[in-house]
Amino acid sequence: MESLSPNIFVNQMDETIAFYKAIGFHLTMSVPDTGTDFVWVMMVNGNVTFMFQTFASLGDELPEISRQSGASQLLYIKLNNIRSFFDNIKDKVKVLKGIETTFYGATEFSIIDNNNYVLTFAEDE
Repeated sequence: MESLSPNIFVNQMDETIAFYKAIGFHLTMSVPDTGTDFVWVMMVNGNVTFMFQTFASLGDELPEISRQSGASQLLYIKLNNIRSFFDNIKDKVKVLKGIETTFYGATEFSIIDNNNYVLTFAEDE
C-alpha cells in the first residue's frame, strides 16, 4: 500500500471547495476539467489528499453508500505548526474543540466542515 485518499461525498461542491480552500487546501483535479459545475474534485494540502464527489453523481451506483451528509468517522490530520494553523483558521470555521494537549501527548483541535464531517488536527509538540 502506498497512500490513502478518502473520497468524501457532499451535497454542495462549491461550498466544499470554498471551505477547504479557506483552511489551506488547493484544487488539483476536477470533473469536468473546466467550469464550475464539478461532480468530483481532488484537493491537496501538503501530503494530505481529499477527493470530494457529489451524492447526485452516484446515481443508482453503490446503493450501500449513505446519501446523508456527515458520517460516523473523524478525519485525523497530522501537521506542523498547529498553533499558527489554528490561529489562521479559527475565525473561518466552526471550532468544536479548541487546542488542548491529550493524555497521549498530542496537541489537537477539532472543527466541523460544511458537510458535517469532523476534522481533528494534531501535532506531536
